[in-house]
Amino acid sequence: MFDYKPAICYSGYRENQNPRTQTYPSDAEVLEDLVLLSKHFSYIRMYDISEHAKSVLRVIKANHIPLKVMLGVEPKGEISNPNCPWGGLHTDEAIQQHKVSNFVQLDQLAELANAYHDIVLAVSIGNENMAYWHPNKMSSETLVEHAKHLKSKTDLPISFCEGAHEWRAQGTELAKIVDFVSIHVYPLWQRIAYTEAVEATIEEYEKTKAAFPTKPIIFTEFGWTTCASQQMDTTQTTEAYQKAYLDRMIAWSKQNQVTMFIFEAFDEPWKGGDDPLEAEKHWGIYHVTRQPKPWIAQF
Repeated sequence: MFDYKPAICYSGYRENQNPRTQTYPSDAEVLEDLVLLSKHFSYIRMYDISEHAKSVLRVIKANHIPLKVMLGVEPKGEISNPNCPWGGLHTDEAIQQHKVSNFVQLDQLAELANAYHDIVLAVSIGNENMAYWHPNKMSSETLVEHAKHLKSKTDLPISFCEGAHEWRAQGTELAKIVDFVSIHVYPLWQRIAYTEAVEATIEEYEKTKAAFPTKPIIFTEFGWTTCASQQMDTTQTTEAYQKAYLDRMIAWSKQNQVTMFIFEAFDEPWKGGDDPLEAEKHWGIYHVTRQPKPWIAQF
């Protein structure tokens, strides 16, 4: 398992760039981002093995940037999920195809991670795929098989990134296979007021630690969006509240030596729908222009 260090989720898509259209940041743009982030962080987390992730690894190696990367994959759904309001339904034929392509993707993840073994911190078999709302839902039993398969392909630490509640509800067998448990906690999505948010975040960690006492536990996502249009108390989705929440949580993480990947480095306007105020577009500690918000500006 790796040591505690400052950590952040990184996706470098700028205005008019979008993974759906495969318009990726250039190596020069990635270099600019990584030089900026390396002033404050030692670990970054990425979500897939796209050309963007390959660019990041290439740029780190070529420029000797002092960053290590947690790599992951986004598996395709192996369960048709009517609870997802956007694209959660899959035909039987598609599910059979996904069952094959998901293992191919794990092999590709292992190949890429092994090629950059000195840069890759750890690898993840997926992201929030046990959640009831997820468009690419998978059973915990399938995730166990994926974890075993990836373990056979690399000696890097492996994990699965998921909400703390879902880990405790469904992750008992998976926790036996992974090297560490990666949790996500978002008080804003739970409509928890700022006055209770820090305590609620820590409580989720403590509950998960009690559930899996033999496993290291880290946060691979936590944060505070600075804008929202729905599902949250919009009076609290501000830069001032983001700074206050991160100040307190990072102080706790340092004191307790718990690695916590802030979600996220930069605002991502490509996410979600057409509403520019959507929360998903505004979790960054930097604006999409790379201008700092107050929390990171203080350093």
